[in-house]
Amino acid sequence: MSTDINTLLPPKVRRKTRIGLVAGGLGAYWPQFPQLLPQLQESTRYVVDRFEKMDGEVIDVGFVSDAQEAAVAAETLRRADCDLIVMFITTYLTSSMVLPIAQRAGVPVLVIDLQPTLTMDHATFGTGEWLAYCGQCSIPEIGNVFRRAGIPFRSVSGYLEQDSAWERIGRWIRAADVRAALRHARHGLMGHVYPGMLDVSTDLTLLPATFGSHVEVLEFDDLRVRVEKVTDQETAARMDLARQIFTLDDSVVDDDFAWGARVSVGLDRLVEDFDLDSLAYYHRGLDGEQHERLGAGMILGASLLTARGIPATGEYELRTTVAQLVTQVVGAGGSFCEIQALNFEDNVVEMGHDGPAHLAVSSREPLLRGLGIYHGKRGYGVSVEFDVRHGPVTLLGLGQDRDGSLAFVASEGVVVPGPLLAIGNTTSRVDFDRDPGEWVDEWSGTGIGHHWSLSLGHRAADYRAAANLLGIDFRQV
Repeated sequence: MSTDINTLLPPKVRRKTRIGLVAGGLGAYWPQFPQLLPQLQESTRYVVDRFEKMDGEVIDVGFVSDAQEAAVAAETLRRADCDLIVMFITTYLTSSMVLPIAQRAGVPVLVIDLQPTLTMDHATFGTGEWLAYCGQCSIPEIGNVFRRAGIPFRSVSGYLEQDSAWERIGRWIRAADVRAALRHARHGLMGHVYPGMLDVSTDLTLLPATFGSHVEVLEFDDLRVRVEKVTDQETAARMDLARQIFTLDDSVVDDDFAWGARVSVGLDRLVEDFDLDSLAYYHRGLDGEQHERLGAGMILGASLLTARGIPATGEYELRTTVAQLVTQVVGAGGSFCEIQALNFEDNVVEMGHDGPAHLAVSSREPLLRGLGIYHGKRGYGVSVEFDVRHGPVTLLGLGQDRDGSLAFVASEGVVVPGPLLAIGNTTSRVDFDRDPGEWVDEWSGTGIGHHWSLSLGHRAADYRAAANLLGIDFRQV
């Protein structure tokens, strides 16, 4: 693809993640050691600068020295509607200075303690110099009090310029990005569940109750009226855009291509009108009636939406579109996926799916293939085909338990080269470094359902942190 995909398909702009930041130390030290507070404030400026360089909105409430100042900071952070609060422990402080922030703000808290350097200079340090290194002294105390108060405890300990400590902090920030996206997400659900897929059925109250998301129930008529208003000129422009992104196979029928382009423009308007962050859809149809044609014409437009960070998937898979939104938000793409077959000769699990796909995970310029049959579905038209980029990948899906609770389910593997089907599907060969049949058995025992998001990179640690902030279970195979 000669042109950058983000230029052709501008990503959806979402509300920035809000990170509340407060630093603190025990005020009793300041008159005793006059050089201590200026040193801690310099460390705080470094930490604030690191956070402000991240892709988010930082609400810095300054430095607190006692429980009263902490209570004022807590009220400011409560009003700020943060997605995560970071408490920088610069030296020892009492847990009474931290607990009000966690309690009153009602937001997940990350406690960080970053001493100035790798180690103290024992030969020259006195008590005042040592106190700049003893922030970690508070960490067990805070952990104990959080547990007794029923507040989840998270911490990162290290030194100011330690790359590994900042990577762990970055993981929590990416988790906050997920929490922010799901708190404010609007998920479109259009049509009805694929008949017989009991695993796909989702209680529409579950997402608002678990994440704070909104589920917008749509009719195919909401799409139909918008598609009817698409002009020939808009359709031609969408076909030109598709030619810049896809290679057109000889099997593509011009009328089917034009119909997919027209539906794509209508889909964009649907998403804009309802301010959607995702869309799950399915319509069975009959004898080529109009709604059947709409459902069959979705693949091109849904793939283009997915490439813009608005996952759009078939088979009414609401939970999988949520998983795709999560993988998208952390920057790992995320394509609609299921098991296709097992290869016991090469010890790989072959995965993919027909229909919409995430172009970011493609190893090459994606192909538009004409299909006269959509297996298991009615209708015909153009479909997206590519093989997934070789290298590390992570699967992420939403499992559901008997009590209705959701869980993130993940597995890390490696996409390896080899023979693939050419049937208008996304396809990949994933090596999990074990017998593929045993992997399927363990994966299927997690409550995963038969679809998930395939994302780039080994990202299980990110997804585990996100589950922690969201207050749901995490399972890794």
